[in-house]
Amino acid sequence: MKIEYGIIVPLGYGKYFKSDSIIGLEPIEEDRGPGRRTWVYVEGQHNPIIASRSDGAILRDLVESPGEITRVREQRQLLADILDTIEGIDPMLRSIIREQGNWNLDLLEERINDLLSEDGY
Repeated sequence: MKIEYGIIVPLGYGKYFKSDSIIGLEPIEEDRGPGRRTWVYVEGQHNPIIASRSDGAILRDLVESPGEITRVREQRQLLADILDTIEGIDPMLRSIIREQGNWNLDLLEERINDLLSEDGY
């Protein structure tokens, strides 16, 4: 099981914590009810936080990537693959593509490098 770092996990009723600061979950056994489902242990907090969501729901949010994060990772990987292909194109062919197709691969390569370097890819 892998924790997805840097995402915000809702605990319910307007309580949110970063996934990497949550260090433990414990279902509330006594006095459990609406608004009292799970004890959430957070790094730097002496007492656990009471969450209105179940431990299973919170755990799913901790270990599953939200759809938009997954899509961004896939798009970045696609850009990296395109960049690898562009870097392998012979200078003579680049010239032909620029003149015949009006496509500047040097500029495209530079823009992809800039995008990928923003996140240290």
